[in-house]
Amino acid sequence: MAALFGKRLRRSAMTTAVAAAAVAALSASQAPGFTGPQNGRQSTADAAPSPGDSATGNSPYYTDLPPLNSPTAPPSTAPGSPGGTSTGGNEAGIPATVLDAYKKAEAELAATKPGCNLPWQLLAAIGKVESGQARGGNVDANGTTLKPILGPVLDGNGFARITDTDNGAYDGDRTHDRAVGPMQFIPSTWEWSGRDGNGDGKKDPNNIYDAALAAGHYLCRGDRDLSQSGGLHAAILSYNHSQEYLNTVLRWLEYYRKGTHEVPDGTGVQPGGRSDGAPGPSPSPSPSSPGTTSPSPGSSKPSKPSEPGGGSGTDPSKPGGGGSTSPTPPTATESVAHIEDAGTGALEATAGDAFAERVAVRTENAAGKGVGTVKVKLTVVGDTDLAFSGGFKSVTVVTDSTGKATAPPLRAGEDTGEFTVRATVVDRNLPGLDYTATVSARRADALTRTGSTELTCEAGGQFADPVQVRATYKGDAADGVAATATLIKSKDDATENDKGPYFKDADGKAIRTLKGLKTDGDGRIQLPGIYADDATGTFLLRISTTGGATLTIELKVTAADATATPSASPSAT
Repeated sequence: MAALFGKRLRRSAMTTAVAAAAVAALSASQAPGFTGPQNGRQSTADAAPSPGDSATGNSPYYTDLPPLNSPTAPPSTAPGSPGGTSTGGNEAGIPATVLDAYKKAEAELAATKPGCNLPWQLLAAIGKVESGQARGGNVDANGTTLKPILGPVLDGNGFARITDTDNGAYDGDRTHDRAVGPMQFIPSTWEWSGRDGNGDGKKDPNNIYDAALAAGHYLCRGDRDLSQSGGLHAAILSYNHSQEYLNTVLRWLEYYRKGTHEVPDGTGVQPGGRSDGAPGPSPSPSPSSPGTTSPSPGSSKPSKPSEPGGGSGTDPSKPGGGGSTSPTPPTATESVAHIEDAGTGALEATAGDAFAERVAVRTENAAGKGVGTVKVKLTVVGDTDLAFSGGFKSVTVVTDSTGKATAPPLRAGEDTGEFTVRATVVDRNLPGLDYTATVSARRADALTRTGSTELTCEAGGQFADPVQVRATYKGDAADGVAATATLIKSKDDATENDKGPYFKDADGKAIRTLKGLKTDGDGRIQLPGIYADDATGTFLLRISTTGGATLTIELKVTAADATATPSASPSAT
């Protein structure tokens, strides 16, 4: 039935005996850590995954492979024109609403989980093998499928056995679960991974915006970095525990990365071959897509999916086999010969501030020409709190058509000194490029006392008025600046005095130097209480900060029986 298309078939033990252990080991080693009662993971790397331990319950999926030719937008499938056919460059066309959902999901994950580096093309690749991009984009204006997309009943008869977990709320089945929607989530997984991607207040697996965002979060669980092959493969395998599924998704991912174009909703190419051998849906022509046809059932299903980029006995661009045996040209990454600096300025910042300059690199081929669409990873090396915006120690950026890529801003932590930021080409064994980032301590260039009251005290007593100062740097409040307060012998002798006013330590003992002081958010420091011993006269308190700002304040101690109040105001130098 049409309602059953787009589901993954759980591989039988006989056909997967060799791959199961490798897949299970990789999946377990990359497990996201979710241990809910409906989606628990095995605790050992060599244990076979449970049937429900995937986004889709390992339901069947479409096995069609993309053409070998680079995607182009033929006139018949340009945006706003009627839909095309099921062959050639039309495969690169993605229905407008579906494409918009993928890109919005990528944008949100870039903001909330930038370290994951989720490309929207990965969502498109999964959407392709799961539902043929929501049945060629048969969705309404809000992104909800016009008809439910349901997988086969997961009753253990040729599929995984997953008894009902949602009382039929999502899949209409109160006995067993079925994968639901354009991204084919089983109800138990959707229950915790569902998202509201279109802001309508609902989490609907049948809505492409909700489903695409949920898929993005599902793939980005834990500390996965999808710009790295290990993280990417683990994420895809967590969606469906099948090596063939991994290979198929990777092929579509590479194809979409080479280029796509938008086609009207309802006119997208729908796949034919499925992993369970069942026929795909036969779309009904509509006024917006005259003459749209579906490939013959199973016509594009290869006898054995080939490894991404590798050779097989058939030409994936021509379902059924037969075709060119020309060698596959090198990818953009494979053509990179070296990585160069692209005009990065001096990387200098004060602790807690953002760097004014950003790391910029350029990937070039052997002829010195820039190579675009290449992933470059930038990593803060070593144990330091220096990081990129968002607190990430590593980020991945993609070069533009000139081969240039610019990293997000760096932000200094509280660690000071020189640190290394390393740029490397992802999936390419080439020498990296190191940059030195210098973090200077927070500093102040001026100190002023906030009060004007004369600081006096009788011998043996305590100064009534607290001492508070404010630090500034270039006229602005200098927050987080380290300072030291010392009761010194004289203006010309900054050594610690051995008599006169003093502070108290935690044990109540007299001390005359306070270290480790730090200005607050407004640049202020308030000193603790100051006491006087039996010595009388005028004494000096000197406060100094990193950056060279100093302030000297007079403290006057009178005899205990003194009755006159000094008329002169304390001076500060």
